[in-house]
Amino acid sequence: MSLSITFALVAVLAPAPSDSTHCAAAARFLRDQQGMIAAVDADTIDDWRTGKRLAGCRVTAAGATPLGVAREAVRFYERIRAAGWTRTPDPRDAPNEASLRFRREGSDCVFNVYEGANLLTEAETRVNEALQPKADEARYQVLALCMPAMAAKAR
Repeated sequence: MSLSITFALVAVLAPAPSDSTHCAAAARFLRDQQGMIAAVDADTIDDWRTGKRLAGCRVTAAGATPLGVAREAVRFYERIRAAGWTRTPDPRDAPNEASLRFRREGSDCVFNVYEGANLLTEAETRVNEALQPKADEARYQVLALCMPAMAAKAR
């Protein structure tokens, strides 16, 4: 393993910031069950569902699939349900953008499956540099924005 890949893996696999507890289950699912490389960062989220600005976190992950990104997205959401995540009540998510909101362990996470480096963040760069897909695999990304589980604001 080259020195630059070693440093990239250490940076990606470093412990999560202490204020990112809401990302623990999502990061565990992405790493352990999806086999993705994931980075966790603290974040502040403007949550359209609750109408509040919340302290939360984000998980930025990169993975590889032989299925293609669209078919992998379908499989991803099937697997997350099978892993015990449930749809957040009144989720107000964006299914046309492949973003769906799930709840687990007192946290709500909006998961987005996408192709290519669209965020242009340091975390996205780190996970992409650490992932080496095989020749017959497509690279795909997952962004999870996680926050405390709360009731939705009235419509």
